[in-house]
Amino acid sequence: MAKYVVKRILLAVLTVLVISVITFFAMNAIPGGPFSGEKALSPEVERVLMERYNLDKPVPVQYFIYMRRLLQGDFGVSLKTGREISKTVFESFAVSARLGGMAAVVAVIIGVVMGSIAALNRNRWPDRLIIFLSTLATAVPSFVLATLLLLIFCIQLGWFPVFSTTNQNYVLPVIALSLYPMAYITRLTKTSMLDALGQDYVRTARAKGVPVVKVIFKHALRNALIPVITYVGPMLAYILTGSLVVENIFTIGGLGSKFVTGITNRDYPMIMATTIFLASLMVVMNLLSDLVYKLVDPRIKFD
Repeated sequence: MAKYVVKRILLAVLTVLVISVITFFAMNAIPGGPFSGEKALSPEVERVLMERYNLDKPVPVQYFIYMRRLLQGDFGVSLKTGREISKTVFESFAVSARLGGMAAVVAVIIGVVMGSIAALNRNRWPDRLIIFLSTLATAVPSFVLATLLLLIFCIQLGWFPVFSTTNQNYVLPVIALSLYPMAYITRLTKTSMLDALGQDYVRTARAKGVPVVKVIFKHALRNALIPVITYVGPMLAYILTGSLVVENIFTIGGLGSKFVTGITNRDYPMIMATTIFLASLMVVMNLLSDLVYKLVDPRIKFD
């Protein structure tokens, strides 16, 4: 297992490195620069700023300078605000982590419960209702749902404030972020649960008179959760950072909002820092989800 973990870590480092190269060269390939839109800047001032932030050097040289500083723990400063990128990223991530964490918990718990109910009531009305709702939820993009929730519950009904710093402001974003993964987990749990209920060990347990509750939760559901865990890893990495559009719709100052603002302002250090941070989070969550397989099913072997 140690060999597998080391191998995955090396692959993760390589993945983040490739993503950083693609992002850095892609954003520099776009015509213009971070100071080209500043009307108040004279050509001389713009030239000084370009030299100060090494933007006057060839792009490969800029990349190696940036990576050398990054390996020393220096994310740089924002080209627009002059603030340290590391403080901005971690402060914003705390907001996104709170929002995404709540959405992930809601999606997993409700998804597993509804999927199990659908599997245990196959071809009956609870199954049909749950599958209909999950299909509908899968078909609606999160940004469309977020806009509808904002219009209905904030503007029309006035149940929630449009701008708020209290926990009330997290209710609608959590619903918007969790609905799609919850629907997917529901369908995935149902499929896995039906497969597990048809296995020989489940039929044997029932024949021995094992209580139904124990058969479902100890034998069937435990094995049915393996495909769910496969999805939960990347899903958690995605919604933990917060949806870019959802955060902007509900005016939540998370990492997604900073990422969008960085792209709009051509703030190169901010774009690179958020991209590398999100990529690292994604590969770490994928690795953790693989390791959880072993805890759920000891029969799984790592090669």
